[in-house]
Amino acid sequence: MTHANQEPARHAILDTAREQVLERGEGLDEAQLVQILRLPDDAIPAALQLAHEVRLKHCGEDVEVEGIISIKTGGCPEDCHFCSQSGLFDSPVRGVWLDIPELVKAAKETAATGATEFCIVAAVRGPDIKLMNQIKFAIDRINEEVDINIACSLGMLTQHQVDQLAAWGVHRYNHNLETARSFFPEVVTTHSYEERLETCAMVKAAGMELCCGALIGMGESLEQRAELAAQLAALEPHEVPLNFLNPRPGTPLENQGIMDGKDALRAIAAFRLAMPRTVLRYAGGRELTLGDLGTREGLLGGINAVIVGNYLTTLGRPANADLNLLVELNMPIKELQKSL
Repeated sequence: MTHANQEPARHAILDTAREQVLERGEGLDEAQLVQILRLPDDAIPAALQLAHEVRLKHCGEDVEVEGIISIKTGGCPEDCHFCSQSGLFDSPVRGVWLDIPELVKAAKETAATGATEFCIVAAVRGPDIKLMNQIKFAIDRINEEVDINIACSLGMLTQHQVDQLAAWGVHRYNHNLETARSFFPEVVTTHSYEERLETCAMVKAAGMELCCGALIGMGESLEQRAELAAQLAALEPHEVPLNFLNPRPGTPLENQGIMDGKDALRAIAAFRLAMPRTVLRYAGGRELTLGDLGTREGLLGGINAVIVGNYLTTLGRPANADLNLLVELNMPIKELQKSL
């Protein structure tokens, strides 16, 4: 018989994680992460609390804020099944190029929110010479008028392009693995998991910070979710944006459905316990998957960075809503120094 004041059952994996991750700073392995992802509902608060303690101990209390904008939206030749920017699907997104004055204006608006990072994104397989020239021009104009770190996400790169971006002062490069190696062929067929890894390796070798994210809720199993967290941990990126599928009309995953909020919270805890020192950033889909309450729980459960405002093709929470929540939770916004 269960009593109302009975404490929730203890779970051995949380005791193990407290000693292994919190005390020793060693991330959980793939098998251990499966156990976190399978925790019952009544253990979620304890898992999030532990993840929060890990974040505070190994990352500090600061929260990093970033804005993103697309310099080229839509018309991408790749077939990422979740993405409305693919030119291969009957999606309402159509190719648009953003002009440089608009880009500078967006960077100023992003900086005004308190964000310290501004990411320029292009929906391409990889940049051609014309796009690289545009990026160089945009970086120079932004640096002339705005004091903000510049990041880029331009698809797969050659070694020469990596070297160019590093020389131009790009602070961080985003190139997401998106999903586990074993599930990747179910989501993308026009390029391989290994091709993504090659770009990630070159970016790190060039001295740029690597931002390498996950998109969960695409139909992968819990085991594949754990596999992805472990593969990201092995890559040791500086930052991991955590996205939740927002099914887009016209894409192969339009009928996938929205991930359960409790599963999303388990994933947040698991990813933090896999990567105790990594910047774990709230990204796309959290508004639908978690809502306001879940967003708060995640910020108190291992998240230590936020994308504010809108995403590439979907609307996010208003920037002020996130910034006000950070103030309410007494979470200081990180002020990054300009990279030299």
